[in-house]
Amino acid sequence: MTDALEDHRGTVSIGGRPITNLRFAVDIDGLAGNECELASLVEQLDKASSNFGTEISAQKTKIMANSKEPSKKEIKVNGQILERVTKFKYLGSIITNEGSKPEILSRLAQTTAALTKLKSIWNNTNISISSKIRQLRSLVMSIFLYACESWTLNADIERRIRAMEMRCYRRLLGISYKDHTTNEEVCRRIVNAIGPHVDLLTIVRQRKLKWYVHTTRSPGLAKTIMHGTVNGGRRNAGMTTRRMDKI
Repeated sequence: MTDALEDHRGTVSIGGRPITNLRFAVDIDGLAGNECELASLVEQLDKASSNFGTEISAQKTKIMANSKEPSKKEIKVNGQILERVTKFKYLGSIITNEGSKPEILSRLAQTTAALTKLKSIWNNTNISISSKIRQLRSLVMSIFLYACESWTLNADIERRIRAMEMRCYRRLLGISYKDHTTNEEVCRRIVNAIGPHVDLLTIVRQRKLKWYVHTTRSPGLAKTIMHGTVNGGRRNAGMTTRRMDKI
């Protein structure tokens, strides 16, 4: 990657620092301010890869634009046109130009699916409520909390998180919606079983704050991105909630 970027001059700047790529093991994200710049970056990376006997996979490489302007330029690797997408998965999380909502909705769906798969545990009357809650937290809630430190929350998302948590507890306690049991009563039963506990939304907020403090105290790229601003004017969606608004 160093060879590919030797003569490359990127226009994407965060906090005054040019950022051309994000790397984790073999996963690489190239960043560019326009299509011509991206095409040049891909070409240089392709040439550098060939010098080491490797090549870029056109099937695994995607392009995502965060712009109101329609994309026109074709970018190729080994003669193959790279596919343009509106979202992609990076390090297990969904990245889109719509913010955190698609990723959070995906996590909610995965959590619900995991809850359903473990119905034999929830239906087993020989397992205590406290044991079921521990199973719920370790096998189900952990799926939802993956990478929650980077999420941007708003009122709608917070409502969905609360509803999902209550759905999990109702399933665990064997409470049907036909029973007309209030959320307050559900919480009371959970407290009676395990004592005072931290709700799921509070855990998300705590993890976000912990990550913020960690990156703020440690100099490096993460701190620059966390506190820096991106040149280019107003956000496309106007006054959409930003991650820092909820810290």
